This record gives sequence, structure tokens and C-alpha cells, in this order.
Amino acid sequence: MLGIVPDIIDPEVFSLVIVPVFIFLARICDVTIGTMRIIFISRGMKMIAPVLGFFEVFIWIIAIGQIFQNLTNPLNYLAYAAGFGTGNYIGMLVEERLAVGLALVRIITQRDATNLIDYLRAAGYGVTVLDAQGKQGPGKVIFSVVKRKNIKDVEKAIHELNPKAFYSIEDVRRAAEGTFPAATPGPIPFNLGRVIRKGK
Repeated sequence: MLGIVPDIIDPEVFSLVIVPVFIFLARICDVTIGTMRIIFISRGMKMIAPVLGFFEVFIWIIAIGQIFQNLTNPLNYLAYAAGFGTGNYIGMLVEERLAVGLALVRIITQRDATNLIDYLRAAGYGVTVLDAQGKQGPGKVIFSVVKRKNIKDVEKAIHELNPKAFYSIEDVRRAAEGTFPAATPGPIPFNLGRVIRKGK
């Protein structure tokens, strides 16, 4: 059991309610940590992953210990499985909020991308532009390695300044050097958006 059962808690209530809830919460914690650990490993963060692994296994041992001490309660098994699924989801949400690491944004467009390129460079992003030839004719391929926390700002700029452009985003495991904005870029200048709208 979870230590000594307090006298004010009915043993049956403790076994049927408190223990399953504890197992559910413990599984959420250890699976959330495990999900983040795997993501950090894929990002090459060797110092953080082992620390997360320690806490992940420590919490898992406590949860599985409660399962073995209460094998006759089916609610424990349901709590264990539900905690696993919930932990995966929460782990992805937490990692998305942390937005650790870098991403490669690849933009392919057949329209004039001058305004988009100028905005990205003015905002502090490193931008590489290549001429390309696609099925429907010549175009431009724009590459930029950005911090993951800035992805939404870049996507917003694409939608505002070149809404029909095709773009893809890939995780970057490691990068040397690079140009990044010192702070979160401000709003897209009104005159740039106006130029694009006139060209439609």
C-alpha cells in the first residue's frame, strides 16, 4: 500500500479509489517524462535525457509496485493503461510548449517571393534562396533554419505574404553557426501585406 493507511480513510475506499488514482497519476508522470526523454534524445541533448530517464524509471517502479500489491483490483489495470495513453499525449503537449531545438523551413513558390524574403531577413532569420524548375514552370526554393519557438511566426509570414506557397518543416538535430532573431519578430509590416494583396 501507499505507506500506512490513515485511520480516517476507509480501507476499501483507499483500495478502490485512492490507489487507482495514484497509479493513473504516476503513469501520466512517468510516460510524460519518457516521451520528453525520447524527444530530447532525438534532438541530441545528451545531458538532459539521462536525468529524465532516472525519474521516469523511479516513478514507474512505484506505480508497478502498487499494481503487484493490488492484483485483484481491475481498476488498477485500467488506471495503468489510461495513464499510459494520457501521458503520451501530455508529453507531446509539454514538448511542443517548450519548443526546444531547431527546425528547417523549406518554402517552394512560383510567385514573387521578394516581400517574404525581405521580411524574414529583416526579422533576423538566415535565408537561402535557390532558383528551381517545377512542373508548372520556374520558381524559388527558400531555406531557413529557425528556432522551433519561432515556427508559428514564420508560418504566419508565409500565409500573409505568399499564401499559395508550399512549405515543409523538418527537425534539425544539430546545426553550426546560423542567424536567428534576437527576439520574437514583430507584426508583419502593413505595406508588405498591401503589396501582396494588390498583386493577386
